[in-house]
Amino acid sequence: MQVSDKDGELLALLSENARMPVATIARRLGVSRTTVQARMERLERDGVIAGYALKLSESYLSGLVRAHVLITIAPKSLAAVSAELGAIREVTTLHSVSGTFDLIAIIAAPSISDLDRLIDRIGEIGGVERTLSSIILSTRISR
Repeated sequence: MQVSDKDGELLALLSENARMPVATIARRLGVSRTTVQARMERLERDGVIAGYALKLSESYLSGLVRAHVLITIAPKSLAAVSAELGAIREVTTLHSVSGTFDLIAIIAAPSISDLDRLIDRIGEIGGVERTLSSIILSTRISR
């Protein structure tokens, strides 16, 4: 995958606002709209751009209680545990990591009691040996 400096600038603009009009991107990059559209199509086709997603505002997220749940799993349980976690709507992100823990799940619930039940539910999944959770107080940087 070849990503030029101009492609990098394009990706930075899309990361800032994926709905930015092509004309605005073209103006900011100093290239034509056709060039921007062609670059975006190539980056999508090459798998550099995997998709476009909704980014929720901090004001909306502040109404939810969010937490990181560090999860230790039994040997050979990764696929099954990941599938179960993927079926839980409140699990917004799941990372496979190295170190003491095997997975980090980012979860969101409307209240502390809902969060508590959700953490218990995660702990009851077959193959989950241990969890450790930390409530997110605020987000300092989100890109």
